[in-house]
Amino acid sequence: MVKSYLRYEPASAFGVIASIGSNIAYDSSGKHLLAPALEKVGVWHVRQGVRIKNLDPSASSRGPSLGVTAIAVDASHSSLVAIGYADGSIRIWDFEKGSCETTLNGHKGAVTVLRYNKLGSLLASGSKDNDVILWDVVGETDKFLRVWDLETQHCMQIVGGHHSEIWSIDVDPEERFLVTGSADPELRFYSVKHETEAEQSVDNVDGNEVVNNGNSSSQDKWSVLKQFGELQRQSKDRVGTLRFNKSGNLLACQVAGKIVEIFRVLDEAESKRKAKRRLHRKEKKSAKEEAEVTENGEISHVTGEKHSPVVTIPDVFKLIQTIRAGKKISSISFSPITPKSSLATIALSLNNNLLEFYSIDSDAANKTLAIDLQGHRSDVRSVTLSSDNTLLMSTSHNAVKIWNPSTGSCLRTIDSEFGLCGYILPQNRYGLVGTKGGKLEIVDIGSGTCIEAVEAHGGSIRSIVAIPHENGFVTGSADHDVKFWEYQAESTQGSKHLKASNVRTMKMDDEVLAVAVSPDSKYIAVALLDNTVKVFYFDSLKFFLSLYGHKLPVLCMDISSDGDLIVTGSADKDLKIWGLDFGDCHKSLFAHKESITAVKFVQRTHYLFSVGKDNLVKYWDVDKFECLLTLEGHHADVWCLAVSNRGDFVVTGSHDRSIRRWDRTEEPFFIEEEKEKRLEEELETDLDNAFENRYAPKEEVPEEGAVALAGKKSKETLSATDTIIDALDIAEVELKRLTDYEEEKAKGKVAPFQPNVLLLGLSPSEYILRAISKVQTSDLEQTLLALPFSDALQLLTYLKQWTSNSDKVELVCRISTVLLQTHYNQLITTPAARPILTVLKELLYARIKECKDTLGFNLAAMDHLKQMMSSRSDALFKDAKSKLQEIRSQHSKRLEARTETREEKQRKKKNKK
Repeated sequence: MVKSYLRYEPASAFGVIASIGSNIAYDSSGKHLLAPALEKVGVWHVRQGVRIKNLDPSASSRGPSLGVTAIAVDASHSSLVAIGYADGSIRIWDFEKGSCETTLNGHKGAVTVLRYNKLGSLLASGSKDNDVILWDVVGETDKFLRVWDLETQHCMQIVGGHHSEIWSIDVDPEERFLVTGSADPELRFYSVKHETEAEQSVDNVDGNEVVNNGNSSSQDKWSVLKQFGELQRQSKDRVGTLRFNKSGNLLACQVAGKIVEIFRVLDEAESKRKAKRRLHRKEKKSAKEEAEVTENGEISHVTGEKHSPVVTIPDVFKLIQTIRAGKKISSISFSPITPKSSLATIALSLNNNLLEFYSIDSDAANKTLAIDLQGHRSDVRSVTLSSDNTLLMSTSHNAVKIWNPSTGSCLRTIDSEFGLCGYILPQNRYGLVGTKGGKLEIVDIGSGTCIEAVEAHGGSIRSIVAIPHENGFVTGSADHDVKFWEYQAESTQGSKHLKASNVRTMKMDDEVLAVAVSPDSKYIAVALLDNTVKVFYFDSLKFFLSLYGHKLPVLCMDISSDGDLIVTGSADKDLKIWGLDFGDCHKSLFAHKESITAVKFVQRTHYLFSVGKDNLVKYWDVDKFECLLTLEGHHADVWCLAVSNRGDFVVTGSHDRSIRRWDRTEEPFFIEEEKEKRLEEELETDLDNAFENRYAPKEEVPEEGAVALAGKKSKETLSATDTIIDALDIAEVELKRLTDYEEEKAKGKVAPFQPNVLLLGLSPSEYILRAISKVQTSDLEQTLLALPFSDALQLLTYLKQWTSNSDKVELVCRISTVLLQTHYNQLITTPAARPILTVLKELLYARIKECKDTLGFNLAAMDHLKQMMSSRSDALFKDAKSKLQEIRSQHSKRLEARTETREEKQRKKKNKK
């Protein structure tokens, strides 16, 4: 009989406010801030400082979670946001609904930057695979990029000047200036030439003469960017992010440190006045030096020439504020809403899991809000559950937090030293924290305060273990001591406090890394820095066993509930299962790819959880010495582990500053099935990374700026290709059956024709069209690329019938274009393809012309309606909204005037009386 097990799956992750792998971004309303939280994106209400929603792609799909690497908000739509992930995928979310609208697969590396155009119809993405892709997010289709001119798809200009790689660029909303930042000590500015300025002189931008270091040439006619100047930065760190605010009057320069420099962008009139004042001061200075005494005593009068003011970078960009954060800044984002009392609001995400908001004025930048209580500022080094599983205590470098493990809400935050281990006492009133400095902190959970800090050890306290069925606990430290403690509640001045006293001390020969006490209090095991585990009798502290065999120190261990087994996890990546009766090693397992940091038995079982620095959580059956499950979810080293009393959930803490809860489900699984899945995943990975690259024809490396088809082969595209091939095969068989039926009918043998039930009552052509229509538009090109030539030729034969449907003309054009580009050489040399291509050539042009005529007619009708509406009003159609606001303001002023006159009349009546 094959034994089945219950599966563990992630239920929630909490404690993460803003991870450092991505940028932050305001929504278009300015009410919400979107912040990355590992594989999720948290939607925070800025005024309330609470997270109202999580955008989590892993909630609907089982598998490894992928970190968020880039965020971009569609300014033209109130709730659409594009999120890039570590696997190169891009998901378009409606964050108000919390639903993923579409998934775009094109990059082969992590997405590093995303930007929408003004209309929100195009999305540009950059990736670690060195590609830049332009996406048509309205049609959910791929376009081609690595170009600067999107119509002709070629690089119009290459601009140099920086001495190191450029880390960020941005253009102001009016598209006057483009600014670039690198590791150089200055920012470089370029003026942008628009199409309307093509026939004008490129030496005049916005009516101002621009300084050009180089000589003018005929190439300036085709240049889009022209160097405007440089601006010295205050910080020596490299530039991290450059961003203009929505109105374009501010520029923020965030460096890879703790500083954000805020520049005021002056408009054309102000910059001209500033240039005139600068020229006037220069002329005054030269006038003072007008008369000079020559060597022979004569006076020479030098008349200064009049110059027209030349607008330079210092005349346009003025440094007004420098924001200094407490920690390194990861990302910045301007609020799209300009407050009445200040110039702008800017949000910062820090690398210590913190969000800060600043109000920027011309004379100061004030911090208005910080979101910090919901998470740790550094690694989560220990997690421990209360005896009834209702509370969870976690420790980090400066705080102890008490959580509700069911909801993930933070109940208490207590200031602390660097906590390495913890324990919640029965009754859930007090908690113990062992610190790196050797102190034993006693915290009152109810009041959220540290009531006492005992100088317990001379070195780091690595382990706190409860003594079963007693009011006591044991601590192990790097000072070579294992101490036994008793605690009791004492009343002082009407309030109760916990008092802990040291009753015994056991000296060891080396640093103590971990301590474990058997459930029957018979043995105590101590892991030492010399790679061994010493087992002593608990009552007499006499030596019993020495467990040796690990090549590196044992970092964690645990004893089963029945006291039969002890499991040790080491820095040598091995788990060893020992018998506690004789100290024999039952099995040594290569468990993790990095050091094992924590192990815990499920109570009353021989099932075990282990975590390590390879970001994984593993579930073991130590009787059969088999790994049952590998749980992927963390994005960095996993430091600690806690298992509930009933084993229904597990809590883990990590270097990624998250605390994750894994719930046991009612879904059974079998070991053999899990082994097969792991083998299939390994084979697929090998095929993608090795086989395909090794045996595929070697292609030349594309030149810089080359144009290529965006997209990548994935499981979805391959399965869609298989579906289309199956549909073609079924349709071909059905057509043959129909042909045979007609022949029999012509011979007089009439028999009722029974259509294939797999066609669902559709004709063969309609059945294939249904299969193709189900393919996501963003995956259509890659799906068609995987079709063999024979199937592609067969698919072309059906396009003629589909063109009769006006809704499918665009789809037919896309299919024919991709297939012609892919199989061009074979199609022109295949006689059977010529009649098909001839028919499509005549038919497609006619159908496309009909669609264009329909669209043109509709656009003309809309223009006519606009002209009719504007002719009935004294305002232009596009100014109708502003005109309506003006009318409303005039109406409100008249009402105010009426109320004022009424009040005056009442006053006069009172005065007469």
